[in-house]
Amino acid sequence: MADGLSRSPMIAITVLRVVIGWHFLYEGIAKLASPTWSAAGYMKVSRGPFADFFRWVASQPHLLDNANLITMYGLTIVGVLLMLGLLTRLAAIGGIALILLFYLCNPPFVGYFYTIPTEGTYLIVNKNLVELCALAVILLTRSGLVAGLDRIVHGLLAGRTRLAPLRV
Repeated sequence: MADGLSRSPMIAITVLRVVIGWHFLYEGIAKLASPTWSAAGYMKVSRGPFADFFRWVASQPHLLDNANLITMYGLTIVGVLLMLGLLTRLAAIGGIALILLFYLCNPPFVGYFYTIPTEGTYLIVNKNLVELCALAVILLTRSGLVAGLDRIVHGLLAGRTRLAPLRV
């Protein structure tokens, strides 16, 4: 098994990878299917140390268009790759980057930016941070090599990189 983990933990991590992939894919497709969706609303209510930056991006039409495209297609692509177990490490890094941006846009610092916690937001930890940590586990355990297309790709690349014996 990848990284020395036994079968049961790798099955659990693979299920985790597929479930997170489904969440990303669903969020991406839902945004792509909605002609009126925009990240502007989320960015305009930004709080936290980077609030001015996110509000500025939301106020610049060309930057907002890019943020919308990156969000919609980024979520969709990361979701597909995670579900297939293809380029799993790259997908996990992409997912971590997206979620980190969501987290930094509206960090759950109750008492500092918010007076009462909302559902799924408990002091510093919210659902985004939990999913980010789960993606870190996926990144480090290489579950795509156990149950995913990474196993096939890795096998093909390993076969190509080996040099044939030199015949004289």
